[in-house]
Amino acid sequence: MKIKKYKQVKLPNGKTIFCLHKHEVQLVYKEVQTYFKNGIELHEGDTVFDVGANIGLFTLWVYHLCNQHINVYAFEPIPAIFEVLHANTQSLASKQLRSFAYGLSDESKTTSFAYYPRATIASQLYPGFSKEERNELKEKMLVNLQELPLAVSWIRWLPTFLRSFVLEKKLAIGFQAKQVNCQLRTLSEVIREHQIQRIDLLKVDVEKSELDVLLGIEKHDWQKIKQVVVEVHNFECRLEKIIDLLKKHRFNEITVEQEPILKGDDIFIVYAFQHPDR
Repeated sequence: MKIKKYKQVKLPNGKTIFCLHKHEVQLVYKEVQTYFKNGIELHEGDTVFDVGANIGLFTLWVYHLCNQHINVYAFEPIPAIFEVLHANTQSLASKQLRSFAYGLSDESKTTSFAYYPRATIASQLYPGFSKEERNELKEKMLVNLQELPLAVSWIRWLPTFLRSFVLEKKLAIGFQAKQVNCQLRTLSEVIREHQIQRIDLLKVDVEKSELDVLLGIEKHDWQKIKQVVVEVHNFECRLEKIIDLLKKHRFNEITVEQEPILKGDDIFIVYAFQHPDR
């Protein structure tokens, strides 16, 4: 297969991958490693659903974590991002890594997404990043300067009166969206189509659409899912709704955490699994 010319970056583990923006790789690479705590674990031969895969950093991480013996289904609806995800999975020439050019939701449909070419990890279905939201993000970043990713960590060394101005300009440029049409399906449809018997880890990072993804799981399919890690944007009581949904389907070990850089924000990570002794 001929792979297009993309930027390449070397990861801390020595592996080289294709990417759209090198600064995003550093940020996401650190994030994906935080998913393996609070009882979440994987073993060779397991099956993983990577929902909101972006360029595939989580997919590649678990592939090497499990000594290249793991089945991963990676989903990314934004066409420009999917191309890089597909290039990364194809470069490994493994039949155990499957990438899909659609997202997951509570119903099958084609709909418009906001794609941020300069901040691809923030691309989303739900409207977001208005001027007010950018200002809120800017203020939180100013409070948590020590937690800024390496690509913008230099801002902390600026004079105080310049930090706000520079961050505001950076965010205004980064969050200029393009509207793109994307396909969505339900998780249960994928389970039926590929005859999935077990999902050892369902990882969901879909920028406000996480509840929609979980609502696309039919009742009889929940028993096939053993562990869940989901990034939750807590608007419209989404965190409470997701925790209630997990409890309803017998996930009895649930932990909620927040990354230091997001302190004071409404973004959390939920870790959940079923403990057989409870």
